[in-house]
Amino acid sequence: MEKPFEELVGVLAVTSGYTGGHVENPSYEQVSSGATGHIESVEVVYDSSQISLEKILEVYWINIDPFDGNGQFCDKGYQYTSALFYSTDAEKELFQKSWAQAQRKLKISGTLKTNILPAKTFFKAEDYHQDYYKKNPIRYRYYRSGCGRDKRLQQVWNR
Repeated sequence: MEKPFEELVGVLAVTSGYTGGHVENPSYEQVSSGATGHIESVEVVYDSSQISLEKILEVYWINIDPFDGNGQFCDKGYQYTSALFYSTDAEKELFQKSWAQAQRKLKISGTLKTNILPAKTFFKAEDYHQDYYKKNPIRYRYYRSGCGRDKRLQQVWNR
C-alpha cells in the first residue's frame, strides 16, 4: 500500500508497520505468525492543504479487496486483513461515510469486510519492509500479478 499513497501530491510520508496488537515492538516474524494480534498497516502523513483525507480514502479503497475478511490476495490471516484506524470521533465518522460510499461504488455485489477500528500504538516495521516496491521492483510486480491482485482489483473496482 505504500506505492499508491506515495504517488499522491500532498502525501509527505508513508511508513509500513503494525498496529492493533498486544506485543510491544513486534517483529515481522512475530506479526506474520498471527500470534500478536497486530495488523500489517501503513501510517500516512499528509498535508491537508494539498490533499484531503477523503481523497486518501478513495485511493485506499481501490487498492484493496474489501470482501476478503481473511486477508488480502495471497496473504491470509488476521494480520493481513483490511482496516482503517481512527484517532478521533470525526475520523471514525468520516471512515464510516467512506465505507458506505465504497459499498456503492463496487462493481460486484457483496458486503465490505474492512474493519473500522480505534487506533492503537503504531510500530514501524523493519527497514527492509520500508519502500519494498522500490527496493524489490521485480518481486513486487510478480506479487501483484502472481497473487492476482491486479485482476481482482479490476473485478471489484473496474480499475
